[in-house]
Amino acid sequence: MQSTMPTDQGRIDQALRHGQTIDITTTGRRTGLPRRIETVFHNIDGQVILSGMPGPRSWYANLLANSAFTFHLKGPVQADLPAHARAITEPVERRRVIEAVTRNWNASDRLETFLAHSPLVEVTFPEAN
Repeated sequence: MQSTMPTDQGRIDQALRHGQTIDITTTGRRTGLPRRIETVFHNIDGQVILSGMPGPRSWYANLLANSAFTFHLKGPVQADLPAHARAITEPVERRRVIEAVTRNWNASDRLETFLAHSPLVEVTFPEAN
């Protein structure tokens, strides 16, 4: 994990306020090996969210099997952040978040498809000791 100095925490917090392209490293549910992929996160009302286009996603299946993963900020602010995923399955919460995701992606006309078939997780970051 890349270390960050305390002054970097403010830059990390700022980077997490706006969705951007990132990488995540999950643990393969069958192999136990690290799996790194590029994806996009959203910040919706202060929640860091991972979603994807409708359909099965290996990264999502991996997070359902093991919620611990690494969230890799890249670009102007770079950091490897330990994180946990929580699948968003409760219908009211899921609809609220998916509505925001489809607005971000200019795909509001596909809301029901995203609601029924897109992976959706909230990301949390354990506090450093």
